[in-house]
Amino acid sequence: MKRKINIVLIVLLGLSSCQKNILDTPPLNLASETLVWSDVNVAENFINEKYKVLPHFYLFTSIPSHLGYSAASDECFSKFNYEGVNKITQGALTADNLALDSWTNSYNYIRELNVFLSKVDEIPGDQEKKDRLKGEASFLRAYCYFDLVSKYGGVPIITKVYSAEDRDFSVKRATFDETAKFIVDELDKCLAFVPASYSGNHVGRITKGAVLALKSRILLYAASPLWNTGNDQAKWKAAADAAKAVIALNQYSLYEGDYHELFIVPDHAEIILSYHQNAQKYQSYSDIYLSPNGYHGWSAYTPTQHIVDQFEMANGKMIQESGSGYDQQNPYVDRDPRFYANIIYNGGNFRDRPAEFFNGGKDSQQSPIENWNASQTGYNWKKYNDETYDLNTQALGSKTPFIVFRLSEIYLNYAEALNALGDDAEAKIWLNKIRQRRGVDMPPVTAQGSALRDKIRHEREVELCLEGNRFFDVRRWKIAELTDNQPAKGIKITKNANGSFTYDYNLTVEPRKFIAPQHYLFPIPKYELDKISLEQNSGY
Repeated sequence: MKRKINIVLIVLLGLSSCQKNILDTPPLNLASETLVWSDVNVAENFINEKYKVLPHFYLFTSIPSHLGYSAASDECFSKFNYEGVNKITQGALTADNLALDSWTNSYNYIRELNVFLSKVDEIPGDQEKKDRLKGEASFLRAYCYFDLVSKYGGVPIITKVYSAEDRDFSVKRATFDETAKFIVDELDKCLAFVPASYSGNHVGRITKGAVLALKSRILLYAASPLWNTGNDQAKWKAAADAAKAVIALNQYSLYEGDYHELFIVPDHAEIILSYHQNAQKYQSYSDIYLSPNGYHGWSAYTPTQHIVDQFEMANGKMIQESGSGYDQQNPYVDRDPRFYANIIYNGGNFRDRPAEFFNGGKDSQQSPIENWNASQTGYNWKKYNDETYDLNTQALGSKTPFIVFRLSEIYLNYAEALNALGDDAEAKIWLNKIRQRRGVDMPPVTAQGSALRDKIRHEREVELCLEGNRFFDVRRWKIAELTDNQPAKGIKITKNANGSFTYDYNLTVEPRKFIAPQHYLFPIPKYELDKISLEQNSGY
């Protein structure tokens, strides 16, 4: 009897070629091992399916969506508690009360990728394609370990393919540094196998830029206070060098069109890697999740008042600073241009009309239009929301890809590492490239030292909002006990008889709780500890 490899629904992700021999292969939902390992094109489909380990907009998969991480941070609120994020935000996470847990599913992918890497050299077919798939598999396995180490700390590193003849399945947890080193070593090996770029329907596959971007991110995490308790400067130097290596490719540039379109237009020069989804099988869902009820959206994830308040005034001052010009009763005037590109606010233009979040408005909780889907914070996300996509006539999912890595993040990684190394002058150059890009044109930052560090952190919060970074940033900086112990707040808006509005900021949509140091890491799931002996994270 042949062993079977279970391959879940093959999703081409807009990646695989349209060669006839691929289309003529039998369905792969239960493909035999002989079939998978006897044809390099079938093996390519096997790898295509593994791209689902990357961040995406589709909730109903085995890997948490990036929206869940945003909703578990101070920038966002999850109205329907998708993925159980309130267990995190309300301090209720335990080893048997989990949310955003990817332990089993990440290791399932790791196991399948281990099998692939053990078999790929034996597959008949084009050697160049096999080498490229080997690089992709190694990257995706490294990404699985990155996901695990970011949440749980050091984890068991498994590269062996176990068989029915094995009797010893005991494993031990590697340290964070050991796991990070494994990831970096794997990424360094990938560089020899993946190309610098792709065109056509191969765009979205792993490139050298994607490999170096993940290396930049893991080394930045390793250099940060959560794991670099002694502020080892060598770790910051490694993080700076990794970010500089991406920049040195001279392959990417900041998007200079309309800032909102940066997150709608696919495959522009700022994108290093994006998750491409097949429009027939694996839609984005971003538009339906993020749009207001008045446009037949679900308001499933909405901005908090906190993130709204982080957008500076156009003069570069925070709203609470003296001389900012901010008016609480006219709060959306003269803000950072990125505010208007990222946030749908009362009176702001969206699709074919101004948004109405005031009491009784079309997008309010008193609206006659699907008010059960109204935002509870008084805002919706405009970022990743394609205004040309018709929610009335089109299917639930749009074609908007999720950007996994983009050049702005690399600039911010570089600036943060340079600041930690004491090179403030160079750090400000890269920070201000983001602030002064065409279409943003914010005043340059001039701060020094720890004040500059705080400015860089603030810029990450604004520039990378709703991209899944904030949740991990406040943890690696060890400030989550401050940021995540504040209630998630929104705004109440009343329309007055003369057409003006009154804004009430005393609206709490969710009380939140963070226990330090326990909640800096996820618990190892109890279901795993019931099977094998592993050291649990502190506090669980």
